[in-house]
Amino acid sequence: MTKILTTVAALAYGVREACSRFCGAARARMVIDGLLRGGISTSKAAARPPHSKIIASIFVLSVIMPLARAQAPASGSATAKSESASTATGTQSPLQKTIEAYLRNLYALGPEVQLAISAPKESVAGLLETTVDVKTPENTQTAKFYLSKDGKYLIRGDVSDLSKDPLAETLMQIQTKGAPSLGDPKAPVTLVEFSDFECPVCRSLHDVLRGLLPNYPQVRVVFKDYPIEILHPWARTAALAGHCAYEQDPAAFWKLYDAIYDHQDIISAENAWMKMTEYAGQAGLNSDAFRACLASKEAGAAVDESRENGQQLDVSSTPTVFVNGRRLVGADARLLEQYIQYELTKLKPTKTADRK
Repeated sequence: MTKILTTVAALAYGVREACSRFCGAARARMVIDGLLRGGISTSKAAARPPHSKIIASIFVLSVIMPLARAQAPASGSATAKSESASTATGTQSPLQKTIEAYLRNLYALGPEVQLAISAPKESVAGLLETTVDVKTPENTQTAKFYLSKDGKYLIRGDVSDLSKDPLAETLMQIQTKGAPSLGDPKAPVTLVEFSDFECPVCRSLHDVLRGLLPNYPQVRVVFKDYPIEILHPWARTAALAGHCAYEQDPAAFWKLYDAIYDHQDIISAENAWMKMTEYAGQAGLNSDAFRACLASKEAGAAVDESRENGQQLDVSSTPTVFVNGRRLVGADARLLEQYIQYELTKLKPTKTADRK
């Protein structure tokens, strides 16, 4: 178990609480905040308020010890087999029931919140893996957990292979083909931004980048749509507009990008279509072709594909940024610059190399 614990870590998303206040996030998002949050939960720690503020960007361990069970589960692969058998019969296993009961008690989840615990399956590092789906009338989100095979520990975090580059898999998953980009295609630092045009924190990131990028010509920016429609009613319309602008003229996308964020306060679900067409005209685009594109299935499919790529990367809130594969959630200018400078520092030759 010690070896497992040394390789399991979860990044606490304190920034998400700020996003929840600004973006009006639903209860399911707050529930997921608790599930994703760090800290060791025991019978004493469980009394801590589930939505207390957490310092962002601290790697911590989340181990949940469930309540005593009437019967201990079978060990090893037998546990996974018994759980799979329960799923096959459409019933919830004792372990799944224990996990649900524990989470409901820990986060004070009433009957209006639906929890679906998947049957644990064999995973890495001698662990079992399960997912928790949280659903309310307003939102749905999913969190991945790991279980010790004795059914005693529930672990929220990432299992890292210390022999591999921790960012390589992320970089392989990020799809940038066909996405708007700004800067030198051969730039040593690539910043991939998953954003929602209606999210106020995304607008803050836009303002941060506007001030930061002129100082870093070594950085290339790639924009990826991640509209959260259940919270932001005109975000998808804006995402479609951005795609259609890019299809007509890649440079025009960035004019729309600026216009939408600069005028975010005056855009609404009622006037979004009109505003997008207006900004497209100001960017020099053909209005008829632009409107036809907005209504096309192809544009919708492109936005969906971008969002699905974000889900593959476990993006669950906006903005989420990847700097050469390193994740940052929110619009923290200091941390963003730290990531950029770190990547640029790696390019500088060492003094030993200079002497050679």
